[in-house]
Amino acid sequence: MTSFLNRLLPYLWVAVGIASVLTLAQTLSGFFRRIGLVDWLTHHGALLGAILGGLAAVAWLLVVLGALRRSNRLPRVLTERRGLMDILDRLTNRAELERRMAQEVESIFVDAEALAAKLKAQVVGEDRICDDLAAQIRRRLALKQRGKPVGVFLFAGPAGAGKTWLGKVLADALGRKLLHFDMTQFSAGAFAATSLFGAGKGYVGSHEYGKLTQGLRDIPDAVVLLDEIEKAHGDVHKNFLTAWNDGFVTEKSDGKQISTTRAIFVLTSNAAVDTLADLSRQYANDPDALRRGAVEALRVAGFAPEVLNRIDRIFVFEPLAGLDIARVAALEIERMIAGYGLTVAASGIDPQLLLDLMARQKKMGATASSRDLTRAIEESIADSLITAKEKGARSVALIQGVDGVRAEIAESGDSPG
Repeated sequence: MTSFLNRLLPYLWVAVGIASVLTLAQTLSGFFRRIGLVDWLTHHGALLGAILGGLAAVAWLLVVLGALRRSNRLPRVLTERRGLMDILDRLTNRAELERRMAQEVESIFVDAEALAAKLKAQVVGEDRICDDLAAQIRRRLALKQRGKPVGVFLFAGPAGAGKTWLGKVLADALGRKLLHFDMTQFSAGAFAATSLFGAGKGYVGSHEYGKLTQGLRDIPDAVVLLDEIEKAHGDVHKNFLTAWNDGFVTEKSDGKQISTTRAIFVLTSNAAVDTLADLSRQYANDPDALRRGAVEALRVAGFAPEVLNRIDRIFVFEPLAGLDIARVAALEIERMIAGYGLTVAASGIDPQLLLDLMARQKKMGATASSRDLTRAIEESIADSLITAKEKGARSVALIQGVDGVRAEIAESGDSPG
């Protein structure tokens, strides 16, 4: 009750002040009537009397408010708006502050071992990288205040080592949407950045958002995969600097800042492959030395220092070799069979088929990529899978014969109607 009365007291003081002004006005009116000045004021000074009365009321109210302020008893409603005007509206962009407050991230706790296991189940031959990446993700997601993206990671190494695939698997393992950009498409001309970041007013396409800015606006916690980042135009790299360092990217069409603090950026590069491979073997147990050497190798290969300085971690991939090629081929065969609505029978891939694919990949040399392996698999098994599907197969076994691969039906079913 006492607390309630204390909050009510300032309002009562204001009410008493107003009542006092009205009483004083009534008393003066009676006095003027008795001395015969009422008629004179009525005919000659009505307006003046009203003005003086108003000024007197305002003066009395200011006296009361001044006393309340000195005693720190001003009602909150009279102080809050003034504080906002004096501090936020005067010294900063309050609307932008409120927008960014709404985008503040909460701590997210990830089981690094479980995440690493998911990655290693689908990415062959890069267990060390999967473990390190999972640990990095766990630490960075646990930070409540970042002001920067969750992470900016560079996957460097030869084609076909699984760099792009790991970026896709990471997005799936974290349950995040993937924004995938082939940076070779943004290599030509000074306007290469417009399709990613929008076009300024007066230019073609200025009424539409860029592909990246729109994607991050709609999906702020996406995994952004930038394939072959070294192929992008220099202007594209410059636009990413604020995204990676300051936590936002600017949409050119309307100047709005799109937050990047909840996104994960994965960059891939095929630059300096031989040097990075040597460094990876030389500093396999010294990540700091490996990073220093990798940064220098990439700088020599054409990466701008300001870009390298904003990369949180560089992961160097080893080329696939030996049984790792067989593992990748087996997984790709399984995915391709599933794409035809079929399953693989137990031990249903002929070892000779995998040996032939390994020999074909080795024959192509260092330039061979995972795409080459996928094409080789498709050429080898697609026709036989279609034939088996037409016969009503549900599950198949692949047998390597003299005339090619045939898909034997392991379990028959009704023909599709």
